[in-house]
This record gives sequence, structure tokens and C-alpha cells, in this order.
Amino acid sequence: MINDFFWRPMTEHAVLIAGGGPTGLMLAGELALAGVDVAIIERRPNQELAGSRAGGLHSRTTEVLDQRGIAERFISQGQKYPSAGFGLIPLSISDFPTRHPYTLALRQNKIEPILAGWVEELRVPIYRERDVTGLTQDDTGVNVEVSDGSTMRAQYLVGCDGGRSVVRKSAGIEFPGWDPTTSWMIAEVHTTEEPAWGFRQDAIGTHAIGKHESADGVHAGIVLVEREVKSGGEPTLRDLSEALIAIYGTDFGVHSPIWLSRFTDMARQAATYRKGRVLLAGDAAHVHAPMGGQGLNIGVQDAVNLGWKLAQVIKRTSPESLLDTYHAERHPVAARVLRSTLAQTAMRRPDDRTKALNEYVAEFLSAEESRKRMVAEMSGLGVHYDFGEGHPLLGRRMPDLDLLTANGGQRVYTLLHGARPVLINLGEPGGIDITRWAHRVQSIDAQYTGKWDVPAIGEVTAPAAVLIRPDGYVAWVGDGTERGLADVLTTWFLTG
Repeated sequence: MINDFFWRPMTEHAVLIAGGGPTGLMLAGELALAGVDVAIIERRPNQELAGSRAGGLHSRTTEVLDQRGIAERFISQGQKYPSAGFGLIPLSISDFPTRHPYTLALRQNKIEPILAGWVEELRVPIYRERDVTGLTQDDTGVNVEVSDGSTMRAQYLVGCDGGRSVVRKSAGIEFPGWDPTTSWMIAEVHTTEEPAWGFRQDAIGTHAIGKHESADGVHAGIVLVEREVKSGGEPTLRDLSEALIAIYGTDFGVHSPIWLSRFTDMARQAATYRKGRVLLAGDAAHVHAPMGGQGLNIGVQDAVNLGWKLAQVIKRTSPESLLDTYHAERHPVAARVLRSTLAQTAMRRPDDRTKALNEYVAEFLSAEESRKRMVAEMSGLGVHYDFGEGHPLLGRRMPDLDLLTANGGQRVYTLLHGARPVLINLGEPGGIDITRWAHRVQSIDAQYTGKWDVPAIGEVTAPAAVLIRPDGYVAWVGDGTERGLADVLTTWFLTG
């Protein structure tokens, strides 16, 4: 890691990433796999986090990590729960067609060090204890002003610097949405008395106290609905004590806070994910209440969508216009998440009318078709990019099939470990010619005899061939001919 503060000429990289959280780390890894000179600017001295933060990985995010060959690093540290949730309604995911039919309970303070370890293996430099303070861009790059007084330069700058993103503000990108109507105080603290574990509901909402175990023993994780909406500043231990007394009649002797913060149901989304040579990903591009636990997950998936596209533009194997597909594909996904979290927040209101609504929604989601549709959405397995009319697989994530090849059995996701596109020919061996793209696209002849099952859709007709992008989404489906393949290859990977 880079920590020196001595004078040196302007530091240059092909890509600079502002922010070394999960989104920034994942993007750095994607670019490094593609051979791009990338570096991260991160304000923290190391990857340690105060508090546990986000609570887990959804199925599609675990699949994405599996596509890079690192999923087991996370799975071995987490706990599997065979459900996803909408509001407070648990929905079974155990019957979904994926190798990861579960939500992986793993806190962000565990997720980040694992990702950072992977990024370090890929030799990505991290400029620590520094913040981006401003930027100017021109036709060939971006000058990035850094808090240590230096200026760095990159062909592209990606803001992964959170909801208060300096990169977004400096680039002049608007952040429209909904102002907060509710705020929550969140804390991890030690107590001298046994807290009232579990949920408690009163006239202002649902509160919760749960057990957190760490190296220094058991402490309390607390989430409280605040009586008045507060959107600025961090709460104090006294604020927490007073709120606990108002709700529980005692503060349980809270002391030695590990983490104190607040969040709201504010929902905002960047008007554009790209302005010239500046791009946004993760919370810098979209913020919302944490209901459903989707924030970290869609940020990581933003990174995987953007990484290979930005790499191809940097390497001049694709035109700059390829970056426009990043906004076109990912903006609708986050917009849907914002709608989902607004609905889930509304369902947490404690009045009788909202209770009736919850009962009605729970009944609706108990129906098989409704459950599968909602689980596909909440887990990320149902993401569908609009690539036009065609086979149901088109624009959806590729299933991780067990293929039979000339070299024996092979999983589809193993073919994606290097973040390169792959054409799988399931018809006559050697029947598809992609010679012009052979140095960019892997081609493999294979057989598969099982059924093709797509989340929320069900069984679909077996294709004769599929072209899979580096992010794991199907860009072309063959019907036994090469019809349309050259055009699709040119669109995504240009010509040889």
C-alpha cells in the first residue's frame, strides 16, 4: 500500500477511483484483471470500519464473486439463510436455480478486508489517508485535487465516495429524489445491564436490539426510530441514552460506543452516471433506506457492469460511447431499488392501516408466482438488461451450468474468472467461427443435457450457443446459425 507523503511529480493513472469501500474495491479488481493501470484514493488508513455496517450478500452478488473465483473467501466467513425479504416479510429462496440460493449474512467490516486482500493480490495501489477535494476535466483526462495538496491525473475518474460524494458534486451532477420522512439512530455499544433483545413496536415505529459478538465480547446492536426526523450530524451517546429511556424506560447502562450513526429514508439517484470522463458507482450514484439490504449489493454489481466497459475504452478496443451503456443498464436497476425501499419504508409505519396493508401484501407474496418474482428482484437474480426481442435468456445472467467439454467437466462461471467474454457453442463442434474476435473472446465447444431454468421465469428452450459478457450477462443466443452474432460482437467488442 502507498502511504508516503513526500513531494513527487504529478501522479498519473489510467483510472482513479475515489473511495475504497466495496464498490471501489470491486471496480479496482475488475480493471486490474483487464490489465488497466488503476489506483484508489481512500481517506482511511486501513480497511477497518467502525461498526459492522451493511449486513450481507444477496445471491447475485455471491454469483458475481463466484464468476471471479473468490466467492468461497466470503462464504467461509458468513452464515447462509435460505430467504430474502421484502419489508419484514421473509420469502424463501431455497428452490431458486442458482448455486447460491441464500442470503449470506456477512457484515461489511468482514466483506471489505476480503475484497481488499483480493485487490492487493492484483497489485492495485491505494493512496490512503487522502480525500478527493475537487476536479477539473478536459478532452483527454481529469485533474484530481487531493487533500494532501497534490494533484493527480487520470484518463477517467470514478466516484465511489458515498452518498455525500465530492466527485458527484464537483462534476456538477444533479442528485434528485425524495427528502427524508423518517430517521433511525443506529449504534453498537456496550451495556451494563441485559438489554431487551429483539423487536419492540410503539406509536412511532419498530425498534430492535440484537447481540453482536466481537473480539472484546458481546455488545448490543441497536436500531431506534427517532421521534423527530434528523438528517444531519451524528448522534451522541447521550442522544442514544435518552432515546432508549423514552422507548424502554431504561438505557441499559450503555457505554463505550463502538459506532453511533443515523440513517434516513431519503432516496436520491444521480441524474446521470457519467459526465464526460467522470463516472459514478455505488452510493455516489444512488442512496436509499437500507430496507432489503440492497445498497452494497447493487454497488458491487455497478462495478462489475462498468469495469470491463471502461477497460475496453481505456485500451481503445471500444469507442467511448460504450460507457453510455453503463448508465442505460444500471440506472433503471437502482431506480427500481429506490421504489422498493420507499415501499418497504412505508410498510413499517405503525398505524393500523399500514398493518392491514402488510397483511395484504404478505398474503399476496405467499402466492408462488408473486414470491418468485419478488425474490428474483430482491436477490438480484432477476436483473434483465434490454437487449431487444429474442430468447428469454437475452440480457439475463447466465446460469452456472456444469458443462462437458473436450477437457472434461467445467463450470460456466470458471470460464469468467479472468473477466473475459466467452462464446459457448452447444451445437456442432467448430460450428461457429469468431476468428476475427479470437484474441478478445474465448470460444469453447461444450455439451449440456440438463434443463435451462431462469429465476422468476422458469424453464426455457435450450439454446444452441450463447455469448456471455464479462459481467456474466447473455448478449446473444444462437439458434443453430450465426445470425446476428457478428453485429453483437462488434457492438460489445468491436472487430479484430
